[in-house]
This record gives sequence, structure tokens and C-alpha cells, in this order.
Amino acid sequence: MNEVTNSPPLSIVVPLYNEEANLPILQEELRTALGGLDYEIIFVDDGSVDHTAERIEPAANNRVIRFEKNSGQSAAIYAGLAAARGGTVVIIDGDLQNDPADIPKLLAEIARGADLVCGYRVKRQDTFVKRATSRIANAVRSRYTRDGVRDTGCTLKAMRRECVSALFPFKGMHRFIPALVKAAGYQLVEVPVNHRPRRFGQSKYGLGNRALRATMDMFGVRWLLSRRLNYKIREKI
Repeated sequence: MNEVTNSPPLSIVVPLYNEEANLPILQEELRTALGGLDYEIIFVDDGSVDHTAERIEPAANNRVIRFEKNSGQSAAIYAGLAAARGGTVVIIDGDLQNDPADIPKLLAEIARGADLVCGYRVKRQDTFVKRATSRIANAVRSRYTRDGVRDTGCTLKAMRRECVSALFPFKGMHRFIPALVKAAGYQLVEVPVNHRPRRFGQSKYGLGNRALRATMDMFGVRWLLSRRLNYKIREKI
């Protein structure tokens, strides 16, 4: 077992909602992918009503945040990022569709100088309707927010901890992490990642509860970015 320091170099943030069957597999895969690294894992239980919290293994480098009630993926991700102590932070879904084996690939880009690394799913294991809808939504969102990212729906990301300061909590925030970070002047790159079919449980975020809200959020973020303060300090005395 890896021993965690007060400030490990790497933090892994895992948002969870009713993923009791997936957690044992995910934790084993994370151990394999992160072998030899000094890291912490922050599991954020978004008000699960099954045994998700009980399936989180007690370990020196495991931390748990439990919400009183289901508050949404953005809230879970933001809470995990705010609690992270590592100089680099990785976000990965708890449903096994993101592959922990891709994490070293993202970390390598951070080591090369990137501030934010976004995974994009090259072979999505979703229905045709979901893939087509996502493709259209990504194209529209990228045009209006100018983030240049092809797959913002892919949760798997790595970032330097200072990028977290560019984010602020609102419902739907997780879809606009690239836009907010890029607008703050940080360097962003994309890497292809694996995508796996869901093995256990059901998707928590259907098309019906996404489209209208995502569109409203997109215009709100576009307005916010247009009003962002942009200054550089010349001197402090």
C-alpha cells in the first residue's frame, strides 16, 4: 500500500453516485495504474442511496467526502477539486467507463508543460443517438465558448492544482472546465483515451435532463467569459 504524505504530488478525484458494484474493480484498477506513485484518492459520494460509501476501502491514501443528498456531478467534482492537496489533480468517473490505465498518459502531458489535459473518447461505447447528440453538442459548445475541445463530456482530465482557481461552483460546471481554464490563460492539450461500456448500474445523466440546461449554461458561460477581468500587475510596492 502506498503511504500518503501531507501533500502528495498527485490527487485523484472520483465522483460517485450509486456505484457500489463498480467500486471494487475501480479501486483495484487505480492501484495498478498508479503503482509506484505517491498519491491520494478523494472519493466524493454524491448522496448515494446504495452501499457505495461502504465499498470504499479504508486506506491511508483514501479520503471520503459524503454529501447529505444528491447534488449533481458538478458539485461532486468541485468539492473533490477543492479538497485536493496534490500539485496535479486527476478527475475520473466512478462508473468504469473511463480507464485508469490512461492516467499515466495524461500525467506525461502535464510533465511536458501542459496545464490541463483533456481526454477524448476515440471509440465511444454508447448508443448511436447518444454519440450523435454529443457530437452536435460538443461542436456547438466549442464554437460558443471557444475552448477548442472536441469531447468535453469525457470526465477524464488532469490539471495543475492552480487551474482549480479558474473554476467556480455552478450546476453544469464540469462541462465547461476547459473553457474556464483556457480563458484564465492556462495551456490545454487533448489526448485520446479508452472508453468502455457500462458494466453495472445505469447512467445517471440522460439526454432529456441535459440538453436544455447545457444550452442555458453555455450562453451563461459565454457571457461570463466576455466579462472576465484581464490585467497584469506591473509592480508591487
